[in-house]
Amino acid sequence: MTLTREERQQFLAEPHIAALAVETGDEGRAPLAVPVWYQYAPGRDVWIMTGLGSRKERLIARAGRFSLLVDRVEPSVRYVSVEGPVVSAAPATRQQLVEITARYLPARKVASYVEFAEKELGEQVVIHMRPQRWNSAELGPI
Repeated sequence: MTLTREERQQFLAEPHIAALAVETGDEGRAPLAVPVWYQYAPGRDVWIMTGLGSRKERLIARAGRFSLLVDRVEPSVRYVSVEGPVVSAAPATRQQLVEITARYLPARKVASYVEFAEKELGEQVVIHMRPQRWNSAELGPI
């Protein structure tokens, strides 16, 4: 059963780890597919944070679009995938790093992860994607 617009937006707004897919443009190569943290609020753009100059960032810039897939298996099998164009890319701010970290880690671990990321991960970029095409399903209990 396909999810309603509200159901799919709410599901995407939950803090799932997404599988990001972006075309490599290389003949004989499949799209790059990697896990990623993301941020989303219903009716808004999706954003991800990645290393400036990373393979992921370069491929997204070249393709101009990407897809995200989130899923779960309990209490029922459900998924939402969304694909769309990049609408902006800009250097990440500390506030955005704190925001996305707090979405995925317990409050007591946010400060130490942010400190680690700032010291070890290098410059980051935030890429906004406008959801254009949605696929979703509720497949029922296992």
